[in-house]
Amino acid sequence: MNEKLTNYLKGVFAPYDGVKSVEELKTDLLYDLQERFRELKEEGKDDETAFEMTIDSIGDIEQTVQEVANLSRSLERQVVTNFSASNLAKSDFAGVIAHKGKFSGSALRRSNFSGADLTGSTFASSDVREANFDGSNLTDCNISANDLTDSSFHKSILVRTNISKSGLDGAKFMDVKLTDVKLTMTDLRKTIFDRCVFNGVEFKYSDLRGQRFDGQTFIGVKFDKSALNEVSFKGAILKNVSFISGFTLTKKYYRAIKTISFDGAMMDKLTYAALKGMDADLSKVTVI
Repeated sequence: MNEKLTNYLKGVFAPYDGVKSVEELKTDLLYDLQERFRELKEEGKDDETAFEMTIDSIGDIEQTVQEVANLSRSLERQVVTNFSASNLAKSDFAGVIAHKGKFSGSALRRSNFSGADLTGSTFASSDVREANFDGSNLTDCNISANDLTDSSFHKSILVRTNISKSGLDGAKFMDVKLTDVKLTMTDLRKTIFDRCVFNGVEFKYSDLRGQRFDGQTFIGVKFDKSALNEVSFKGAILKNVSFISGFTLTKKYYRAIKTISFDGAMMDKLTYAALKGMDADLSKVTVI
């Protein structure tokens, strides 16, 4: 009957061969089942009855094994990453889980982080040119003071991400919702933003001259003290957006505001009133 119990467990655990924690569970469970079977036999149960009662005593074991296997595989995929000051150009990190990873001062040019969970990681002062962050989770990441030239952030998760003081020429942010992201003190003239939603984003002290934000959405965004000459917000939605100039003895900031195109844009009353006070051209704006 021990062989019958062993074969039963083999069938249950077969889909999870090689998963270490599942193998440990299998060994422990077999011992418990054998003990339970012996107890039932001592109570006078026949073999078949004792076997059925033994199996019934463990409940829905298949669901338990699946949960243990999923957890184990998830933990095994997690990488303890401290790759600071490392040469990792063209590395493949696609799909990894690397919470609070450290990549400071590293060579990461053309590395692939697509689909990776990099929550809380740091990339300060690294060469991250042409890197692929498509679909990656960059929540609470510090990616400041990096060269991110021609990097890609298609459908990335950007929440409380700090990308300030970085080189972003040719970097592409497409189909991204940026939430509480910092893009301050950065030259963004050649950065590509397409089909994005900006929620609580800060662009303070950044150079946005000539940038096109056409058709995109801005909620609670701060463009305070930024260079905004010839920026286009055609067809965009702006709610609670700030364009504060800061203390200045010249009209330079206000002249820049006048060069911005808001044609076809929709904005709330407060944003409209603030821009109107700066003599922005709002003739083709819809107030919502």
